[in-house]
Amino acid sequence: MNAMQSDIEHLKTAITTAWRARENGNHPFGAVLVDENNRVVLQAENTVITGRDSTGHAETNLVRLANQQFSPDQLARCTLYSSTEPCAMCAGAIYWSQIGRVVYALSEIDLYAIIGPSPDHLLLACREVFAHSERHIEVLGPISVLDVEARAVHEGFWK
Repeated sequence: MNAMQSDIEHLKTAITTAWRARENGNHPFGAVLVDENNRVVLQAENTVITGRDSTGHAETNLVRLANQQFSPDQLARCTLYSSTEPCAMCAGAIYWSQIGRVVYALSEIDLYAIIGPSPDHLLLACREVFAHSERHIEVLGPISVLDVEARAVHEGFWK
């Protein structure tokens, strides 16, 4: 399996995790951490609603778990897969954790097009957040071959 094929498989897992978050009464976002040997080591879903915590995004929840279990050196060799592009807050958490690579399915712009007008939009791409750092974080996304699956988890949720 080449890198792009494994990226797609891990993103499918992140999207499945997003469905689980939605089924559990939360916003439909999921994240997966994969180690340097291409093994899934952690999964986290969004818990904003059930946890009554506005910082309970899937990626931030994943970073909290990862920091408890892995060293910064280990995390630098890991990839975080996200069903949707990490927001500015999550990008900051990813940066501080020292995770070295991020792959996402749906872009933030496409998410906001699905959600519609809202005063809660903070349009700041994760690449832009990472561009202001001293450390390089590789970013791959959006992954267009998963556009239908990545959008489907949001359909009907935000209205």
